[in-house]
Amino acid sequence: MKKFAIAAAATALTLGLGVPAFAQTTQAPMVLAANTVDNAKQEGSDTWITTKVKADLLTEKGIPGSDITVETSHGVVSLSSQVKVTDAQKKQAVAITKNIKGVKSVSADGLKSE
Repeated sequence: MKKFAIAAAATALTLGLGVPAFAQTTQAPMVLAANTVDNAKQEGSDTWITTKVKADLLTEKGIPGSDITVETSHGVVSLSSQVKVTDAQKKQAVAITKNIKGVKSVSADGLKSE
């Protein structure tokens, strides 16, 4: 009952002072630099590529997908791992990565071969 009384008193006080109980907010239009949108699209694209590569490597039998790190910058994908992989696994990982839309090139220099 005390909480209700306090809330009612606060509302009455606010209305009595002529202060609106709920302030109305407006947003100013956002102005973006010309290439900011392009950068955002590229970052989104790179994130999508990284996620797709990682998912495809995880689901491929014979590849230690959970041990492979995937990084993408401007469509260039870098594969690396602390775990050694065979040459066949390395070639397969590169082939899978190259088949993904948006991938411009693949670097597997970070994959340690046995």
